[in-house]
Amino acid sequence: MAHYAHAESSLRQRIGEAFEAKQAIARWAASQVEPGESILLDAGSTVAALAHELRNRSHLAITTTSLTALNELSGSEDLTVHCLGGTLRKISQGLVGPIAETALEHLSFDRAFLGADSVDAERGICEADLQQTRLKELMAQRAEHAYVLVHGEKLGRRPFHAWARMPLGWTLVTTAAQADVEPFLNRGVTVINLPVASR
Repeated sequence: MAHYAHAESSLRQRIGEAFEAKQAIARWAASQVEPGESILLDAGSTVAALAHELRNRSHLAITTTSLTALNELSGSEDLTVHCLGGTLRKISQGLVGPIAETALEHLSFDRAFLGADSVDAERGICEADLQQTRLKELMAQRAEHAYVLVHGEKLGRRPFHAWARMPLGWTLVTTAAQADVEPFLNRGVTVINLPVASR
């Protein structure tokens, strides 16, 4: 059994954390999506909030690895919704593994929205599981625009030992103190730093 510096929290535990920040991030992300686009949604509570924002949109093709996002989108008659498939990680309610990876090889997307346990300017996305980081790397590579959606408390932390390297040109969408986003700006990452009254 792997030993981590911090225990991985479940999706259920994370849903209520930094709620206002996640809502602000989700609303901004939804505002970037244009009719006719093909969208890829990762697992995670912030990306699930984005799925909620997109549920009443039309003329979108949305592919996801998230059971929570699927649930949000399942009632929409005006969206085309695809599931990558794979092995279920119950703690995150996300699908991972070679089935999902193989499916990605046959697809491309206008935008990919990724979640993260934490994100570091130098190392990229940190997760508890190597299958997650491998899948996130592939997701970012298959999209014209890749976004990482994380509230400010997740910047610069290194709670686990699995990392996903991000391709050049990715965008960090967050709600952080300016000092916390400076390392990302210094490495050429596009940063959208949203104000949240409650932080």
